[in-house]
Amino acid sequence: MSAGLHLKNVTKHFGSVRAVNNINLDISEGEFVTLLGPSGCGKTTTLRLIAGLEKGDSGAIYMDDTPISLMDQGIFVPPEKRGMGMVFQSYAVWPHMTVAGNVGFPLKLRGIRGAERQRRVGEVLRLVGLEGLEERGATQLSGGQQQRVALARAIVHDPEILLLDEPLSNLDAKLRGEMRLELRALQRRLKITTVFVTHDQEEAMALSDRIVVMNRGYIEQDAPPAEIYERPATRFAMDFMGSINHVKAVVSAVDSSGAAFAIEGANSQERVLVATPPNGITPGQAVTLSLRPEDVLVLEANSERTRSHWDGVVETTAYLGNRVDYLVRIGDQVVRGVGSSTRRFDEGTRVLVKIEPVVVQVWDGNDPTDEMYEDNLTVDGRGNT
Repeated sequence: MSAGLHLKNVTKHFGSVRAVNNINLDISEGEFVTLLGPSGCGKTTTLRLIAGLEKGDSGAIYMDDTPISLMDQGIFVPPEKRGMGMVFQSYAVWPHMTVAGNVGFPLKLRGIRGAERQRRVGEVLRLVGLEGLEERGATQLSGGQQQRVALARAIVHDPEILLLDEPLSNLDAKLRGEMRLELRALQRRLKITTVFVTHDQEEAMALSDRIVVMNRGYIEQDAPPAEIYERPATRFAMDFMGSINHVKAVVSAVDSSGAAFAIEGANSQERVLVATPPNGITPGQAVTLSLRPEDVLVLEANSERTRSHWDGVVETTAYLGNRVDYLVRIGDQVVRGVGSSTRRFDEGTRVLVKIEPVVVQVWDGNDPTDEMYEDNLTVDGRGNT
Protein backbone atom coordinates (compact mmCIF):
# COMPACT_ATOMS: atom_id res chain seq x y z
CA MET A 1 0.00 0.00 0.00
CA SER A 2 1.24 3.46 -0.90
CA ALA A 3 0.35 6.95 0.30
CA GLY A 4 0.32 10.48 -1.04
CA LEU A 5 2.47 13.17 0.52
CA HIS A 6 1.62 16.84 1.01
CA LEU A 7 3.87 19.67 2.22
CA LYS A 8 2.18 22.98 2.98
CA ASN A 9 4.16 26.18 3.67
CA VAL A 10 7.06 24.24 5.18
CA THR A 11 9.99 26.31 6.48
CA LYS A 12 13.17 25.26 8.25
CA HIS A 13 15.99 27.46 9.61
CA PHE A 14 19.46 26.52 10.78
CA GLY A 15 20.47 29.58 12.75
CA SER A 16 20.14 32.54 10.41
CA VAL A 17 20.08 30.31 7.30
CA ARG A 18 16.66 29.51 5.86
CA ALA A 19 17.31 26.03 4.44
CA VAL A 20 13.71 25.43 3.34
CA ASN A 21 11.68 28.49 2.46
CA ASN A 22 7.90 28.16 2.71
CA ILE A 23 7.61 25.36 0.16
CA ASN A 24 4.45 23.63 -1.04
CA LEU A 25 4.62 20.21 -2.65
CA ASP A 26 2.03 17.53 -3.46
CA ILE A 27 3.11 14.00 -4.38
CA SER A 28 0.50 11.52 -5.55
CA GLU A 29 0.29 7.91 -4.46
CA GLY A 30 2.78 5.79 -6.42
CA GLU A 31 4.68 8.75 -7.94
CA PHE A 32 8.47 8.88 -8.24
CA VAL A 33 9.46 12.48 -7.49
CA THR A 34 13.03 13.75 -7.43
CA LEU A 35 14.27 16.74 -5.44
CA LEU A 36 17.09 18.10 -7.60
CA GLY A 37 19.54 20.89 -6.99
CA PRO A 38 23.08 21.87 -5.98
CA SER A 39 24.57 21.41 -2.52
CA GLY A 40 22.85 23.67 -0.01
CA CYS A 41 19.64 24.05 -2.02
CA GLY A 42 17.43 22.48 0.66
CA LYS A 43 16.68 19.14 -0.97
CA THR A 44 18.15 16.89 1.74
CA THR A 45 16.67 19.03 4.52
CA THR A 46 13.27 18.65 2.83
CA LEU A 47 13.70 14.88 2.74
CA ARG A 48 14.71 14.82 6.42
CA LEU A 49 11.64 16.89 7.29
CA ILE A 50 9.47 14.33 5.49
CA ALA A 51 11.22 11.47 7.29
CA GLY A 52 10.88 13.12 10.69
CA LEU A 53 14.64 13.38 11.17
CA GLU A 54 14.26 17.16 11.41
CA LYS A 55 11.46 19.30 12.83
CA GLY A 56 10.29 22.23 10.74
CA ASP A 57 9.84 25.73 12.11
CA SER A 58 6.45 26.21 10.49
CA GLY A 59 4.08 24.54 8.07
CA ALA A 60 2.48 21.12 7.81
CA ILE A 61 3.24 17.70 6.31
CA TYR A 62 0.52 15.12 5.62
CA MET A 63 0.48 11.50 4.50
CA ASP A 64 -2.76 11.40 2.56
CA ASP A 65 -5.09 13.24 4.98
CA THR A 66 -3.19 12.31 8.14
CA PRO A 67 -0.93 15.00 9.62
CA ILE A 68 2.57 13.83 10.55
CA SER A 69 3.98 17.32 11.23
CA LEU A 70 1.85 20.30 12.24
CA MET A 71 4.29 22.79 13.66
CA ASP A 72 1.69 25.34 14.75
CA GLN A 73 -0.17 22.70 16.78
CA GLY A 74 2.80 20.82 18.15
CA ILE A 75 1.95 17.61 16.31
CA PHE A 76 5.02 15.57 15.36
CA VAL A 77 4.94 11.87 14.52
CA PRO A 78 8.36 10.27 15.21
CA PRO A 79 10.26 8.71 12.27
CA GLU A 80 9.66 5.09 13.26
CA LYS A 81 5.89 5.62 13.25
CA ARG A 82 5.59 7.33 9.86
CA GLY A 83 5.44 4.14 7.79
CA MET A 84 8.39 5.16 5.64
CA GLY A 85 11.54 3.42 4.45
CA MET A 86 14.79 5.31 3.86
CA VAL A 87 18.06 4.61 2.06
CA PHE A 88 21.00 6.86 2.92
CA GLN A 89 23.92 7.90 0.73
CA SER A 90 26.31 5.80 2.83
CA TYR A 91 23.97 2.71 2.74
CA ALA A 92 24.48 2.41 6.55
CA VAL A 93 24.59 -1.40 6.49
CA TRP A 94 25.65 -2.89 9.81
CA PRO A 95 29.02 -4.65 9.45
CA HIS A 96 28.48 -7.00 12.41
CA MET A 97 25.34 -8.48 10.83
CA THR A 98 24.74 -10.82 7.93
CA VAL A 99 22.73 -9.77 4.91
CA ALA A 100 19.65 -11.45 6.39
CA GLY A 101 20.30 -9.77 9.74
CA ASN A 102 20.51 -6.35 8.13
CA VAL A 103 17.40 -6.79 6.03
CA GLY A 104 15.38 -8.44 8.80
CA PHE A 105 16.16 -5.86 11.47
CA PRO A 106 13.13 -3.61 10.75
CA LEU A 107 10.91 -6.69 11.07
CA LYS A 108 12.56 -7.61 14.37
CA LEU A 109 11.77 -4.13 15.71
CA ARG A 110 8.13 -4.70 14.75
CA GLY A 111 7.95 -8.03 16.56
CA ILE A 112 7.92 -10.19 13.43
CA ARG A 113 9.92 -13.32 14.17
CA GLY A 114 10.67 -16.87 13.11
CA ALA A 115 9.45 -18.30 9.85
CA GLU A 116 7.46 -15.21 8.88
CA ARG A 117 10.50 -12.95 9.16
CA GLN A 118 12.63 -15.44 7.26
CA ARG A 119 9.99 -15.67 4.52
CA ARG A 120 9.75 -11.91 4.09
CA VAL A 121 13.53 -11.44 4.10
CA GLY A 122 13.92 -14.13 1.44
CA GLU A 123 11.16 -12.58 -0.63
CA VAL A 124 12.67 -9.09 -0.65
CA LEU A 125 16.19 -10.41 -1.31
CA ARG A 126 14.87 -12.17 -4.40
CA LEU A 127 13.25 -8.91 -5.42
CA VAL A 128 16.58 -7.02 -5.30
CA GLY A 129 18.69 -9.82 -6.77
CA LEU A 130 20.49 -10.99 -3.60
CA GLU A 131 18.93 -14.43 -3.24
CA GLY A 132 21.42 -16.93 -1.77
CA LEU A 133 23.49 -14.32 0.06
CA GLU A 134 21.47 -14.37 3.28
CA GLU A 135 24.37 -15.55 5.47
CA ARG A 136 27.06 -13.44 3.81
CA GLY A 137 28.63 -10.74 5.99
CA ALA A 138 27.54 -7.25 4.94
CA THR A 139 31.15 -6.04 4.63
CA GLN A 140 31.94 -8.89 2.23
CA LEU A 141 29.64 -7.40 -0.39
CA SER A 142 30.46 -5.04 -3.24
CA GLY A 143 29.22 -1.46 -3.21
CA GLY A 144 26.37 -2.33 -5.52
CA GLN A 145 25.34 -5.30 -3.37
CA GLN A 146 25.45 -3.16 -0.22
CA GLN A 147 23.20 -0.66 -1.93
CA ARG A 148 20.74 -3.48 -2.65
CA VAL A 149 20.88 -4.58 0.99
CA ALA A 150 20.04 -1.04 2.10
CA LEU A 151 17.17 -0.91 -0.39
CA ALA A 152 15.86 -4.32 0.72
CA ARG A 153 15.99 -3.23 4.37
CA ALA A 154 14.02 -0.08 3.49
CA ILE A 155 11.17 -1.94 1.79
CA VAL A 156 10.98 -5.20 3.76
CA HIS A 157 8.34 -3.82 6.16
CA ASP A 158 6.10 -2.61 3.30
CA PRO A 159 6.44 1.16 3.84
CA GLU A 160 3.90 3.51 2.33
CA ILE A 161 6.62 5.94 1.22
CA LEU A 162 10.24 5.29 0.18
CA LEU A 163 12.84 8.03 0.75
CA LEU A 164 16.17 7.87 -1.09
CA ASP A 165 19.02 10.26 -0.22
CA GLU A 166 21.53 10.11 -3.11
CA PRO A 167 21.77 6.30 -2.81
CA LEU A 168 23.70 5.86 -6.08
CA SER A 169 26.35 8.54 -5.64
CA ASN A 170 29.01 6.18 -4.22
CA LEU A 171 28.81 3.76 -7.14
CA ASP A 172 31.00 3.89 -10.24
CA ALA A 173 29.47 5.27 -13.44
CA LYS A 174 28.69 1.89 -15.05
CA LEU A 175 27.10 0.40 -11.95
CA ARG A 176 25.21 3.62 -11.27
CA GLY A 177 23.62 3.39 -14.72
CA GLU A 178 22.61 -0.23 -14.12
CA MET A 179 21.18 0.52 -10.70
CA ARG A 180 19.06 3.37 -12.09
CA LEU A 181 17.25 0.92 -14.32
CA GLU A 182 16.85 -1.62 -11.51
CA LEU A 183 15.60 0.99 -9.07
CA ARG A 184 13.04 2.37 -11.50
CA ALA A 185 11.81 -1.12 -12.39
CA LEU A 186 11.50 -2.02 -8.69
CA GLN A 187 9.59 1.16 -7.88
CA ARG A 188 7.14 0.53 -10.70
CA ARG A 189 6.66 -3.07 -9.61
CA LEU A 190 5.98 -2.08 -5.99
CA LYS A 191 3.96 1.04 -6.97
CA ILE A 192 5.43 2.76 -3.91
CA THR A 193 5.46 6.54 -3.52
CA THR A 194 9.13 7.52 -3.79
CA VAL A 195 10.99 10.74 -2.99
CA PHE A 196 14.53 10.73 -4.36
CA VAL A 197 17.25 13.31 -3.68
CA THR A 198 20.12 13.94 -6.10
CA HIS A 199 22.29 16.65 -7.62
CA ASP A 200 22.70 14.57 -10.80
CA GLN A 201 20.49 15.89 -13.62
CA GLU A 202 20.81 12.76 -15.75
CA GLU A 203 19.81 10.57 -12.81
CA ALA A 204 16.77 12.73 -12.17
CA MET A 205 15.73 12.65 -15.82
CA ALA A 206 16.06 8.86 -16.04
CA LEU A 207 14.14 8.01 -12.86
CA SER A 208 11.44 10.58 -12.25
CA ASP A 209 7.79 11.08 -12.98
CA ARG A 210 8.35 14.66 -11.78
CA ILE A 211 11.40 16.71 -10.93
CA VAL A 212 11.35 19.43 -8.28
CA VAL A 213 14.26 21.80 -8.96
CA MET A 214 15.36 23.53 -5.76
CA ASN A 215 17.68 26.43 -5.05
CA ARG A 216 18.36 28.42 -1.90
CA GLY A 217 15.44 26.78 -0.13
CA TYR A 218 12.91 27.60 -2.86
CA ILE A 219 11.23 25.43 -5.47
CA GLU A 220 12.28 26.85 -8.84
CA GLN A 221 10.14 24.48 -10.91
CA ASP A 222 8.03 21.36 -10.37
CA ALA A 223 7.24 19.49 -13.59
CA PRO A 224 7.83 16.29 -15.60
CA PRO A 225 11.43 15.80 -16.83
CA ALA A 226 10.70 16.76 -20.45
CA GLU A 227 9.03 20.01 -19.41
CA ILE A 228 11.85 20.93 -17.04
CA TYR A 229 14.39 20.37 -19.81
CA GLU A 230 12.51 21.85 -22.75
CA ARG A 231 10.51 24.61 -21.03
CA PRO A 232 12.35 25.68 -17.87
CA ALA A 233 10.44 28.25 -15.85
CA THR A 234 13.46 30.13 -14.51
CA ARG A 235 17.01 30.82 -15.60
CA PHE A 236 18.35 28.74 -12.75
CA ALA A 237 16.25 25.72 -13.79
CA MET A 238 17.42 26.15 -17.37
CA ASP A 239 21.11 26.36 -16.50
CA PHE A 240 21.03 23.56 -13.96
CA MET A 241 19.46 21.08 -16.37
CA GLY A 242 22.38 21.04 -18.82
CA SER A 243 24.59 23.14 -21.05
CA ILE A 244 23.11 26.35 -22.42
CA ASN A 245 24.17 28.97 -24.95
CA HIS A 246 23.37 32.52 -23.87
CA VAL A 247 23.50 34.86 -26.87
CA LYS A 248 23.22 38.63 -26.56
CA ALA A 249 20.76 40.05 -29.07
CA VAL A 250 18.53 43.01 -29.87
CA VAL A 251 14.90 42.87 -31.00
CA SER A 252 14.93 43.97 -34.64
CA ALA A 253 11.29 43.50 -35.61
CA VAL A 254 7.96 42.37 -34.18
CA ASP A 255 4.87 41.71 -36.25
CA SER A 256 2.01 39.24 -36.61
CA SER A 257 4.32 36.60 -38.13
CA GLY A 258 6.75 36.59 -35.21
CA ALA A 259 9.77 38.39 -33.86
CA ALA A 260 13.28 38.77 -35.27
CA PHE A 261 16.41 39.23 -33.18
CA ALA A 262 19.74 40.58 -34.40
CA ILE A 263 22.81 39.00 -32.82
CA GLU A 264 24.89 41.56 -30.96
CA GLY A 265 28.37 42.01 -32.43
CA ALA A 266 27.59 40.03 -35.57
CA ASN A 267 26.85 40.81 -39.19
CA SER A 268 23.37 42.29 -39.58
CA GLN A 269 22.48 39.19 -41.63
CA GLU A 270 22.78 37.01 -38.51
CA ARG A 271 19.33 36.73 -37.05
CA VAL A 272 16.97 34.48 -35.16
CA LEU A 273 13.24 34.28 -35.58
CA VAL A 274 10.85 33.23 -32.83
CA ALA A 275 7.52 31.95 -34.11
CA THR A 276 5.40 33.52 -31.38
CA PRO A 277 6.89 36.75 -30.03
CA PRO A 278 7.09 37.17 -26.27
CA ASN A 279 4.60 39.55 -24.78
CA GLY A 280 5.74 43.12 -24.32
CA ILE A 281 8.93 43.17 -26.37
CA THR A 282 9.70 46.12 -28.63
CA PRO A 283 12.25 46.80 -31.40
CA GLY A 284 15.58 47.94 -30.03
CA GLN A 285 15.17 46.06 -26.75
CA ALA A 286 18.22 44.17 -25.45
CA VAL A 287 17.53 40.50 -24.72
CA THR A 288 19.31 37.23 -24.12
CA LEU A 289 18.53 34.28 -26.39
CA SER A 290 19.10 30.92 -24.71
CA LEU A 291 19.21 27.55 -26.42
CA ARG A 292 20.79 24.18 -25.84
CA PRO A 293 23.84 23.06 -27.83
CA GLU A 294 22.00 20.08 -29.32
CA ASP A 295 19.59 22.55 -30.97
CA VAL A 296 22.47 24.39 -32.67
CA LEU A 297 23.30 22.49 -35.89
CA VAL A 298 26.68 23.15 -37.51
CA LEU A 299 26.68 22.65 -41.32
CA GLU A 300 28.75 23.46 -44.38
CA ALA A 301 28.88 27.17 -45.18
CA ASN A 302 27.11 26.69 -48.54
CA SER A 303 24.17 24.77 -47.02
CA GLU A 304 20.64 25.96 -47.73
CA ARG A 305 19.79 28.91 -45.56
CA THR A 306 16.73 29.14 -43.37
CA ARG A 307 14.91 32.01 -41.70
CA SER A 308 17.08 31.46 -38.63
CA HIS A 309 20.76 31.05 -39.35
CA TRP A 310 24.18 32.36 -38.40
CA ASP A 311 27.43 32.46 -40.32
CA GLY A 312 30.31 31.48 -38.08
CA VAL A 313 33.88 30.23 -37.80
CA VAL A 314 34.84 27.02 -35.98
CA GLU A 315 37.09 27.72 -33.00
CA THR A 316 37.24 24.28 -31.31
CA THR A 317 36.14 20.74 -32.16
CA ALA A 318 35.61 17.65 -30.01
CA TYR A 319 34.95 14.28 -31.67
CA LEU A 320 32.55 12.21 -29.53
CA GLY A 321 31.92 9.23 -31.79
CA ASN A 322 28.27 9.69 -32.76
CA ARG A 323 28.63 13.46 -33.10
CA VAL A 324 31.11 16.32 -33.08
CA ASP A 325 30.85 19.16 -30.59
CA TYR A 326 31.89 22.61 -31.81
CA LEU A 327 32.58 26.04 -30.43
CA VAL A 328 31.65 28.46 -33.19
CA ARG A 329 32.34 32.19 -33.18
CA ILE A 330 29.38 34.31 -34.30
CA GLY A 331 30.62 37.90 -34.49
CA ASP A 332 32.18 38.54 -31.09
CA GLN A 333 30.22 35.76 -29.34
CA VAL A 334 30.94 32.03 -29.10
CA VAL A 335 28.25 29.35 -29.12
CA ARG A 336 28.39 25.61 -28.66
CA GLY A 337 26.78 23.41 -31.30
CA VAL A 338 26.81 19.91 -32.74
CA GLY A 339 27.43 18.35 -36.12
CA SER A 340 27.43 14.95 -37.79
CA SER A 341 30.47 12.75 -37.24
CA THR A 342 30.44 11.97 -40.97
CA ARG A 343 31.37 15.55 -41.86
CA ARG A 344 33.90 17.15 -39.56
CA PHE A 345 35.09 20.76 -39.75
CA ASP A 346 38.58 21.86 -38.79
CA GLU A 347 39.31 24.88 -36.65
CA GLY A 348 39.10 28.07 -38.71
CA THR A 349 36.50 26.64 -41.12
CA ARG A 350 33.59 28.90 -42.05
CA VAL A 351 30.28 27.17 -41.34
CA LEU A 352 26.55 27.79 -41.35
CA VAL A 353 24.72 27.43 -38.04
CA LYS A 354 21.01 26.56 -38.11
CA ILE A 355 18.54 26.72 -35.26
CA GLU A 356 14.82 26.08 -34.93
CA PRO A 357 12.75 29.09 -33.79
CA VAL A 358 10.69 26.96 -31.39
CA VAL A 359 13.69 26.01 -29.21
CA VAL A 360 14.84 29.55 -28.46
CA GLN A 361 14.08 31.11 -25.09
CA VAL A 362 14.02 34.86 -24.69
CA TRP A 363 15.01 36.69 -21.50
CA ASP A 364 14.91 40.40 -20.76
CA GLY A 365 18.36 42.01 -20.70
CA ASN A 366 21.79 40.86 -21.79
CA ASP A 367 22.85 39.22 -18.53
CA PRO A 368 21.66 35.59 -18.18
CA THR A 369 22.82 35.61 -14.55
CA ASP A 370 20.32 38.30 -13.54
CA GLU A 371 18.14 37.62 -10.50
CA MET A 372 16.93 34.05 -10.91
CA TYR A 373 13.41 34.71 -9.72
CA GLU A 374 12.79 37.32 -12.39
CA ASP A 375 10.22 36.01 -14.85
CA ASN A 376 11.37 35.31 -18.36
CA LEU A 377 9.58 36.94 -21.27
CA THR A 378 8.77 33.59 -22.78
CA VAL A 379 9.70 30.02 -22.15
CA ASP A 380 10.03 28.99 -25.75
CA GLY A 381 9.29 30.06 -29.28
CA ARG A 382 5.76 28.72 -29.04
CA GLY A 383 5.00 31.41 -26.47
CA ASN A 384 4.56 28.94 -23.60
CA THR A 385 5.04 30.48 -20.18
